[in-house]
Amino acid sequence: MSTPPLTGAGMPPGAFSGTQAQAAREVNTASLCRIGQETVQDIVFRTMEIFQLLRNMQLPNGVTYHTGTYQDRLGKLQEHLRQLSILFRKLRLVYDKCNENCAGLDPVPIE
Repeated sequence: MSTPPLTGAGMPPGAFSGTQAQAAREVNTASLCRIGQETVQDIVFRTMEIFQLLRNMQLPNGVTYHTGTYQDRLGKLQEHLRQLSILFRKLRLVYDKCNENCAGLDPVPIE
């Protein structure tokens, strides 16, 4: 009867695969909060850039404007809105994961 080859700790390969997969999925809640904070900062930064672009855009109200410039700004605006949508989805995932990690904790009374 042959035995599987042993890895560094004297265990067969794959003995820790379930544990390692679980550890890879489990992320520290504090790290998730930091990622969430950075995501919120990115959202605020993108929103400020969107407002800056909108402030500098001229409405097509009969005034002559360069079509190339307008198309360029419109493209930038659409890209910022797409990125903003992605950031909000990321923030939602972080929020859901934090709630999942903290679901079993007892609330501490505020004193």
